[in-house]
Amino acid sequence: MKNFGLIGFPLSHSFSPAYFENKFTRENIMANYQAYPLENIDGYCNLIENISFSGLNVTIPYKEKILPFLDEIDDDAKKIGAVNTIKFNNGKSKGYNTDVFGFELSLIELIGNPEIIKGALVFGSGGASRAVCFILDKLKIPFQIVSRNDKRYLSYTDISKEIFISTNLIINTTPLGMSPVADKKPELPYHWLNENYFLYDLIYNPEKTIFLTEGLNRGCKIKNGHDMLILQADKSWKIWNQPEM
Repeated sequence: MKNFGLIGFPLSHSFSPAYFENKFTRENIMANYQAYPLENIDGYCNLIENISFSGLNVTIPYKEKILPFLDEIDDDAKKIGAVNTIKFNNGKSKGYNTDVFGFELSLIELIGNPEIIKGALVFGSGGASRAVCFILDKLKIPFQIVSRNDKRYLSYTDISKEIFISTNLIINTTPLGMSPVADKKPELPYHWLNENYFLYDLIYNPEKTIFLTEGLNRGCKIKNGHDMLILQADKSWKIWNQPEM
């Protein structure tokens, strides 16, 4: 029986455990996948000492904090500075980022041709934001990061009309609006939105956050993070089952 799991905090509404358990049942795979909420990243060491894992997923708030605990890091994950997938093999651990794979494919499904995007605003500066910015850079989409706390980036109050009209893609990588606190939304001048904008929210629960609903009401094309989650989960599964580290 192979052991897989998810670390992060909190994990009460996480997608991955049910997704993988359903996959294992459907495909008659002898494995189990459980959520392991860790209040502190230091709990990771105790966890892997007590359970022999074949693979782990990593979510908020540990995608960046997990890096020093790994024996090796994939080149892309190293460039991004965030890991969401760990493969264990022969007592060694290697970190990967499958968020980039899931985000790129699902973003293309929303926007079609990247050349129609004149600029993007990315809300949040954490591990998920790093993966999003990596793909925007790859697709040659200019972007600016907006953060409540990180002074290196724009604040929400810095979003002027000039900045707003220079973009037509807005991506939320923050937990604002995620169940069970679904009554929150990023501080955005929503009245400036129109049918030329694309709104992407990495949140999948609820299906339509207030952020997305505000956009939908103004004619924007919208997408939540559900497809990205499935794509990154399947990519994790392929990594865990490839013969090489």
